[in-house]
Amino acid sequence: MQTGECLKLAKLFKEVMADSTELVNILSDLTGQYNRVIIVSQYKDMADFEGSWKRMEADPEKMKKMGEKMAGYTDLYLTGSREIFRVW
Repeated sequence: MQTGECLKLAKLFKEVMADSTELVNILSDLTGQYNRVIIVSQYKDMADFEGSWKRMEADPEKMKKMGEKMAGYTDLYLTGSREIFRVW
């Protein structure tokens, strides 16, 4: 991912997730050979995490708007992953 795409992707995620109560931060790592965008969100527990997906899917209009905003976002990155951490 080029630096420009990294920043575009970070800004896109920040815009799309602006009304998310779980969003903590959007981070961009521009060090080394990798340019990464990291979304940090916080949930009470795994049930809350899973429930957030169900709540999102239950609102077809919101899903449609998000799909329109996110159109083409996969062109902005090479790979992706998900990590779930417990904060102590």
